[in-house]
Parts: sequence; C-alpha cells; structure tokens
Amino acid sequence: MEKMKGKSVFFALMFALTAFLALFVTASPAQKTDAATAARGECVVEISSRRILHEKDAGTFLPMASTTKVLTAILILDDCDPDETVVVPKAAEGVEGSSVYLRAGDSYTVKDLLYGLMLRSGNDCAVTLALHHSGSIEKFSEKMNEKAALLGAEGSFFVNPHGLPDSRHHTTARDLALISAYAMENETFREIVSCKFYEPRGWQNKNKMLFTYEGAVGVKTGFTVAAGRCLVTCAERNGMKVLSVVLNCPEMYERTAELLDHAFENYALYDLCDSSEPWEGYEIKCGFSYPLKKTELRSLRFSSDLLDPLPQKKGEVAGQMKIYLENSLLFSQNLYII
Repeated sequence: MEKMKGKSVFFALMFALTAFLALFVTASPAQKTDAATAARGECVVEISSRRILHEKDAGTFLPMASTTKVLTAILILDDCDPDETVVVPKAAEGVEGSSVYLRAGDSYTVKDLLYGLMLRSGNDCAVTLALHHSGSIEKFSEKMNEKAALLGAEGSFFVNPHGLPDSRHHTTARDLALISAYAMENETFREIVSCKFYEPRGWQNKNKMLFTYEGAVGVKTGFTVAAGRCLVTCAERNGMKVLSVVLNCPEMYERTAELLDHAFENYALYDLCDSSEPWEGYEIKCGFSYPLKKTELRSLRFSSDLLDPLPQKKGEVAGQMKIYLENSLLFSQNLYII
C-alpha cells in the first residue's frame, strides 16, 4: 500500500514538473502553435531577392478579402498620375463593407483615394479608382489578372478591386507575397502603406502592426466571414525587408509577429558582390545581395568563366561571374575589361 502511495506521489510530481516546463517552451514557425494551425496559408519572403524564407500551404487557393487592394493600389500607381483629379461616380457611393463615405460628384486626387483605400480599406475608394482606370469593374479585373500573371501570381484570379466575397475571387499566400513584394518596391506605395495617420483627411491606418511591431512599414489587413482574418505585413531591420502573408488566420497579428521574428533571427542580407569594386580584376555593372542563414555561408561558391582569348579593349565582355548556393545558381552577370 505504501509502495502504491509512493508511486502516486512520484507520478503527480512528474506531471506537475512537465506542465511547468511546458510553459517555457518557445514554438518556432515549424511547430504547430495554435496560431500556426489556424492559418490556412502562410508565406514569408525577402523582398529584394524574392527568396521564400517560410511557407505553409502557400499554394492553396483562398479568398483574401481586402488584401486584394494591394494589387488594386499598385495597378493604379503603375498606370495613373497620383495628382490626377477624380470625380466620385454614383456607382461608388454606398458600396457595402468598409467605406470612407464618398459622395457622388465629390472630387479627390488619385493619391487621396489610395490613402482611403489602404489606410481605411474603403471599398468605395476601390470602385472609384477602378472605374477611373478602366471604365468598368470587369475591365479593371482583367487588368488585375494581367498584372498578377506578369508578377508570377499564377494561382490567383480577381473579379473585383476590393475583395468582397465572390466564389471566383481567390489567391494563394505565395502569389500575394509576390504581388506585395512588387508593390513595396514602389516609393509612393510604400509612403502610403507606412502612413499611420493621413492628416489631410483625418484617416488613421487600421493596420495595428505599424503601431506594435518594430520595423513595420505596411501593408494591408483584410476580413470577411468567407476569407477569415488576412494580413500582409512588411518589416525592415538591419537593411533587410521581409514580407509576411497569412490568410484565414484568427490570430493574424500574433502569428505574423512570430513569422517575422523567426525570419529576422535566422536570416541576414549579405552583399555578395559590390559593383563599386573590381571582381578579380574585372568590372561588374551591378551588385547583388541575398538573404542567408549563417550556416549557409560555407555553401556559397563563386566562379569566373573567362573568354579565351580575352579581349583587350576596355569595356568589352571578358566572361561571366556566377554565384552558387550549393548547386543552385543564385546570380550571374558579365565581366568587363577595365
């Protein structure tokens, strides 16, 4: 009896100790945290290289709610003058969902409407901009699909500029990451999505990451019942811009912070060649940086393939330089006679 009682006390102590230690276990993105399990699609990329640093179900077709507006905004910026004046059409007044309460006949600049689109998620801004650009929602959607295809977003299909529910309207976490990385290379887009408060109109940004996450510089929240909570976030630390996409993730802010923390803790952006310095005695035209783990540095390989015979005239192509990570070619460019 005493032996049984001793065993019971022992197992009770072991259970308590296990539970106590579990409180101090920190989950990584590879582990199944509650937030990670809830996210239907995830993708993290470094912007300059488009290297994928993490993905989970990144190719799954999913609705994306108002994160649609990333593509809407960059399409407008690529094709329209931000200072153009736009008269709000009747079709944009009273659009369902989030709104900045535009009135038909009122005038705004394209840039004003983009702030309303990205900070306040105005569906009325989306319709106004789409009609200004293409004359109809259908034609604007065609342009959205053309742009997405050019950016390599082959798993996406857009039927509207705002992301209101439609069974045909979908993307993938990877596609949305590619679209958003492209958008973040546009200076005006970055200026808009990083703005916490747009004073001319009194609009505060709905994206909490700008206020709570160190280095956050955008980009867009989204929610519908069908899409769940969606979030695209870009953050910059130590010269490296990392972009995270989570689709249908109830704990979207917490999960995004976890994914970005993991990226910044494990990767750094390395300058692998500098155009201001000769490469083995030859000129190169552009530099190259790439995000790497410290453990990957030993797997880098550099080579120079020179012509035989070498040309003698300054500025002539002497061959090619190549940078490999293990057996994968990362970068190549011509070498020139100095």
